[in-house]
Amino acid sequence: MSVFWEAFRIALRAVVRSGLRSLLTVLGILIGIAAVVTVVALGESAQKQVAGLIESLGSNVIFVRNAGNASQARAERRGFRLSVRDGEAIRREVPGVRALTVVATTPAEVQSDFEQARIEVIGGGNEYVEVRNFRIASGRDLSAADVESKAKVCLLGATAALRLFGANDPVGRSLRIGKHRFSVVGVLSVKGQTPFGSDQDDALVMPIESWLSRVAPDRGDRIDWIIASAVSAEAVKPVSKQIEQLMLERRRTAPDEKRDFRVMTQDAFRQGADQVNRILTLVLSSVAAISLFVGGVGVMNILLVSVNERKNEIGTRLAVGARPRDIRLQFLMEAVTLTLLGGLLGLGLAVVAIELLSRQLEWTIQLNLGAVGAALLTSSMLGLIFGALPAGRAAKLDPIEALRHD
Repeated sequence: MSVFWEAFRIALRAVVRSGLRSLLTVLGILIGIAAVVTVVALGESAQKQVAGLIESLGSNVIFVRNAGNASQARAERRGFRLSVRDGEAIRREVPGVRALTVVATTPAEVQSDFEQARIEVIGGGNEYVEVRNFRIASGRDLSAADVESKAKVCLLGATAALRLFGANDPVGRSLRIGKHRFSVVGVLSVKGQTPFGSDQDDALVMPIESWLSRVAPDRGDRIDWIIASAVSAEAVKPVSKQIEQLMLERRRTAPDEKRDFRVMTQDAFRQGADQVNRILTLVLSSVAAISLFVGGVGVMNILLVSVNERKNEIGTRLAVGARPRDIRLQFLMEAVTLTLLGGLLGLGLAVVAIELLSRQLEWTIQLNLGAVGAALLTSSMLGLIFGALPAGRAAKLDPIEALRHD
C-alpha cells in the first residue's frame, strides 16, 4: 500500500508543478464528463416532465382519431369519418369503458363584456371533464341534459377565463361566439401544457350538440376525437383492441385494409417520447464520448512529452534502486491523477450547468448518483488506458542513457 501512496504523492507533485499544462491537458475530459453527467440528468428530468404531461391527458385513456389528410378525404367520399354515432356505439358495445366523450375543436373569436380573444372552442360530452381528469375550480360541470338539449352553456379553462374576464369571476356571465351567446357555468382548474406544447387551459368547452349546431353547423355530426377511459390500467390494452375491432366492423373494413381512423393509448405517446429521448441522449453521449477520447489522447501525448523531459529524473530513480514496475506505476498514477482531476472538475461544471438549466427550464433536475460514480470510474479507466503507453516507455528506459540526458 505504501508503494501506491508514494507513487500517488510523486504523481500529485508532478501535476501541481505543471498546473496550467495539467489543466489544459484534462480540458477534453472535463468537458466530456460534464456533458455526460448533464445529459443523463437532463434526460431523466425530461422523461419525468413528459410522463407528467402524458398523464395530464387523462386517466387510462384511449384515443380514437381520424387518420391523415389523404385518408380523411377518402373517408369523406365513402361517407366515413369519426362521428357522434361512433362514440355512442363504443359507449354501448364496449363493456370495459368507464367514461367516454366525443371531441370536436376549432379556434374562434370569443367576445366577453370585457375582452375579445381567439380561443380554442371544444365541443364535448358531459363526461369530458371526468375523462380528461380536469377538476371544476368554480361553478358546475356540463350535464347530460345540457348535451341533449343543446344548451348554450360552456366551461372556461383558467387561461381563457383570465384572457376574457381578467380578475372578474366568469361564472354566471355570458360571452358571444358569432351570433350566439353562451352562459359560463363553470371554470376548470389549471392543468398546463399538453405533450405537444399547446395550453390545455386556453380553451372553452361546450356541449357537443351545441357546438355542432351553432359553432360548426356545416360539420353534420362529424367530430375530431373520441376519448374513452378504461375501467383500469390493466383494461386499457384489451379495451383498445375491442374499440379497434368495433370501428372496423362499423366501416366494413378488413384488418389489413387502409383505415380512416387510428386508436392510440397513453403508452403509445409515452413510447414515442421515450424513443426520442433515447435518440437524443445517444447522440449527445456520443459527442461527449468523442470529447473523452480526445481528452485521453491529450493525456497520453503530454505524458509522452513528460517522459522525454524527465529522463534524468527517471534515470536517477532507477540508479538508486527503483524497479521498472515502480516507474510504470508512477506514470500510471500520474495519468489517473490527471484524468480524475478532469473528472472532478467536470462534475463541478455539471453541477453548475444543471443548476442553470433548472432555473432556465423551470424543471426539477437532479444529479444522478449513478452517473457520478460512472464518471469517476470512466476517468480512472481513461488514465489507465491512455497512461499505459507512456508508463511502459518510461519503465523501459536504460538508466545510463537516461542519466546522460540533459
